[in-house]
Amino acid sequence: MIRNPRLCGMSSLALLGGAVLSAPVAAESDSIQQHLDDLQSFQVIAHRGASGHAPEATWSAFEQAEAMNADYLEMDVQMTADGELVVFHDETVDRSTDGEGKLKDFTLDELKALDAGSWFNEAFPDYADDDYAGAQILTLDEVIERFGTDERYYLETKSPELYPDLEEALVEALEDHGLVESGSVIIQSFSDESLKTVHELNADIPLVQLVWYYPEDEGSDTLVEWTDVTPGPGEIADADFQAIGEYAVGVGTNMTYGEEERQVIDADFVEQAQANDLLVHVYTINDEETMQTLLDWGVDGIFTNFPDRLNELVE
Repeated sequence: MIRNPRLCGMSSLALLGGAVLSAPVAAESDSIQQHLDDLQSFQVIAHRGASGHAPEATWSAFEQAEAMNADYLEMDVQMTADGELVVFHDETVDRSTDGEGKLKDFTLDELKALDAGSWFNEAFPDYADDDYAGAQILTLDEVIERFGTDERYYLETKSPELYPDLEEALVEALEDHGLVESGSVIIQSFSDESLKTVHELNADIPLVQLVWYYPEDEGSDTLVEWTDVTPGPGEIADADFQAIGEYAVGVGTNMTYGEEERQVIDADFVEQAQANDLLVHVYTINDEETMQTLLDWGVDGIFTNFPDRLNELVE
């Protein structure tokens, strides 16, 4: 049963401002609508690829995620010093390469010279593979050209305040590759301003507002949201979700906070967001027990480093 009338109400005619449809345009808008319809079913989102099995955001991680039948390849998008879009999570290259420094200060050629795989073998010896050594940082173009429009991509505008031209470059790339018209992409961000910019550039791209809830003070029972895009979970009103719904189709949220894994959302949060026509995607869940809890709550998707584990539960 289709639950979200807002998504399904974005008809091909409405998307095109009521214009009479020619056959090619009708096919394009049909693909966009099909994507929105498909989001009504549960989504397995491979967080930086199958990053529990292979170095994050590398060919090995993405190829394994595809083989594990993930619904989306999730990745973060940033820009190099020479204006190239690359898929990489951290603002610095220190953690997951053999280099040091801020990613934005590297040219693409300089990033390509780094080893983005050996760290994984050292950090996760149970999953180590000699082939991971020397893995390269990838450009967004490379990933899309490898997997094409048959794959679906879940892209985050990462640290958009560092890259004034990020949204424009990203939307242009997605349009050039045909990912918008094929209904093959979602964009997420913690920055509501970044998402609103994307929405202004191309309103056909589904957007997800990321949120992160944590205690206001150490030991406090009061929860707040990192960027103040909503109040804490206990204080959220329908109007807060509806404000997100003005530009986004869903929220992406953490379930727990800190090493003690303090729970920050519950089934009521999920129900309230969905009642306000928003999808709920939860990050980043790797153990089967928590996955099952979220499935029982009726969430619309889960980000995971182990899409194989999640698919076993879903199936």
